[in-house]
Amino acid sequence: MDSEKIAKRLVALRGAESRENVAKAIGVSTSAIAMYETGARIPRDETKRKIAAYYGKSVEEIFFA
Repeated sequence: MDSEKIAKRLVALRGAESRENVAKAIGVSTSAIAMYETGARIPRDETKRKIAAYYGKSVEEIFFA
């Protein structure tokens, strides 16, 4: 799992939407979103599922492609 590639995908998916909105929608902190988007952390499996559902993508597309 390449955290740098995942981080870039997450930033691209979020686009112009604020980190705060995404964080509220999936139930994590804004700082957690920031860490995922900088590659400092990889989300846990349950959070991966929530992120994928939020963006209308599969977990595989975002985290394993």
